[in-house]
Formats: sequence, C-alpha cells, structure tokens
Amino acid sequence: MPVLLYVLAVAVFAQGTSEFVLAGLVPGISTDLDISIAQAGYLTSGFAVGMVVGAPLTAALGRRLPPRWTLSVCLLVFVGAHMAGALTDQFAVLLGTRFVAAVANAGFLAVALTTVTRFVPPGRQARALAAILSGTTLALIAGVPAGAFLGELWGWRSALWAIAGVSALALVAVATLTPSRLGPQEPHARVDLRAELGALRSPDLLCHLALGVLVNGATFCAFTFLAPLVTDAAGLGTALVPVVLALFGLGAFAGVSAAGRLAGAHTRLVLGLGMPALVAGWALWAVLASNAPAVWALAPVQGALSFAVGGTLIARSMAAAHGAPTMGGAYSTVALNLGALVGPVLGGLAIGPLGLTGPVLVSAALAAAAVVLWCAAGRRRAAAPLG
Repeated sequence: MPVLLYVLAVAVFAQGTSEFVLAGLVPGISTDLDISIAQAGYLTSGFAVGMVVGAPLTAALGRRLPPRWTLSVCLLVFVGAHMAGALTDQFAVLLGTRFVAAVANAGFLAVALTTVTRFVPPGRQARALAAILSGTTLALIAGVPAGAFLGELWGWRSALWAIAGVSALALVAVATLTPSRLGPQEPHARVDLRAELGALRSPDLLCHLALGVLVNGATFCAFTFLAPLVTDAAGLGTALVPVVLALFGLGAFAGVSAAGRLAGAHTRLVLGLGMPALVAGWALWAVLASNAPAVWALAPVQGALSFAVGGTLIARSMAAAHGAPTMGGAYSTVALNLGALVGPVLGGLAIGPLGLTGPVLVSAALAAAAVVLWCAAGRRRAAAPLG
C-alpha cells in the first residue's frame, strides 16, 4: 500500500476520535453544562449535520484544487474548532464548534476517499478504502477509550485538547507528504460538475446510499448512548466505559478489515448475512441491556457487524459512483452522516418513553429497515428484464 494511505489513515484516526469520543463524554458534558443526557447526545447529531453539509460543499469547491491544499486547510480548521470548543462553557457555542469541526472533517474525508480512488487500481480500491477506514476503527479502539479516560481524569475538555494536538501532528504529516498532483488520472477532476451530480440518478447508487443511512443510523444511535447504557442499564462502573468502547472498536477493526477483503467479490454475501445479524444483535442487546456479561459479549460483535456492513456499503457506493470521480466520496460521506444525524436524535427521543434501552431498540428498527430495502432491491433486480 502507498505511504499516502497510512498518512491519510492517521488523519482519519484523529478525526474519527473526535466524531466518536462523545460516546464516553456525554455524562460529563451533561453534568458540567447542566443539560440533559439526551441534549448532550445532540452534539453528535450537530457533528453529523456539519458532515452532511461539508462533504459535498468542500468536494465541489476543492475539486480543481491540489489535494494537498484542500486536505491541509480542512485539518487546520478542524484543529481551531477543537481549541474553541475546549475553551467554552456554553452549550450553543460547543454545538457550533462541533458543526464547524464536522464541516472540515467531512471535506477532508470526501477528498481523501476520492483521492484514493484516483491513484489506486480498481481491483485494489476496496482494500485501499478499508485502509483509510481503519483510521476510524483504530479511533474506536484507542482514541475513544483514551478520550473517555482523559474525561474521567481531567474532564471532557482535556479530550478536546488532546484531539487538537493529535490533529495538529496529522496536519504536518499531510501537508508534507500529500502530493500536489495525483499523476495520470488527474484529468478526471475536469469532469463537469453537473455530469457528476447526474450520477445520483443511478438506482444502484441510491440504493446503497440509502442502506448506508440506515446502517450508520443504527450504529450511531446505540453508540452515542453507550456510556449510560453501560453504567446505568448494565450497572458497570464508569471506569469500565473505556474498556467496553475499546471492545466495540476492536470488533469494528475486525469488521472493516474483513470488508476490505470480501467487499469486492462477496458484496451480496456480506450484506445479505450481515444486516439480518445486525438486527438480531441490537434486538438482543435491548432485551439483555441489564445483563453485564451480555454487554461484554455484544459490544465487539456489534462493532464488527456494523463496520463490516458499513465498510462494504462505502466500497459499493464508491464503485456505483464511477460517473462522479471527484464527488463520489462526498456522496458516501453524506449518506453515512445522515445516519449519524438521524440515529442519535431518534435515540434521544426514545429515551423518554422507553428508557435507556430505547436507543438500542431504535437501532434494531433501523437495521431491520435496511434488510427490507435490501430484499426489495434484490427482488427488483431479479424481476428486471435481461439485456
């Protein structure tokens, strides 16, 4: 794999830590800012709104610029937003900094995904995309538990300062090692923007983007409220929250690694088996939420299934967006973060009538909707006339 993939993965690690770290900081933020758990969870949705806005906007504005400049500016804004967030004591300001950081994060990820597909041969793109996404899963394994640990020791603000520091180091590496030009495939950047937007008329692309919304919505719905699920529902101590987060992350790393190897030739197998398994896993977690051993067992399993399916959907969406060489990464980023927007909102609304198991029940419902859509799309493919 080219060194650039690992450089981008390091940057995605820093940004992924920020995106997921609130799962371990929600209780502390709720107490410090005197807001409800559900309201603190909306910080995740605010981040997702920024991701949805930032991905297509940055990809469209930066499509003719050298990737080194676009990626570096996105990281610079990301660092500044985290410094501002760490200094505020107002929920509205914190929410605003999360939005700005997310816009920068989305722009970086969209350009990074597109950059990968422009210098990696088609047969190796699924593995290359998995390498980039490994930064996210490593964030779950190491970054998020470390952030939760820092939050326990010195408060949630220390986690934001740490993310700003790691992101600054990533900025130096990206600015130094990312080439200004990507070689012979660079002319693709001149494809007309209207033609790229026309790729959204593809039923195959739209189906996989919709599946990404549902599956990622299920993932973020439960993950955002994982800390109170572990402490209040399962009765585990707060010191064990980082451990459960790390187990989820280890499963996610295994899942995205498997997706990188299987997504090319076995997409239907991964999705056809993985999505029903997700439904069963989230439903089982809801039933056994107060059973500590079940939580220990389900955390890595659901992490693996969520990211195996999610990683496969990203690879399939990028392949289906072949008519949008500079915007394809933005489409996938928007779909995944629409899920990250809707999931926590629905989970927060479900806490009132259903208690802390509400988010997990919503996750099961979203995953079930993905299964229904996948089956309906399969029937349409089977009924379509040949030729």
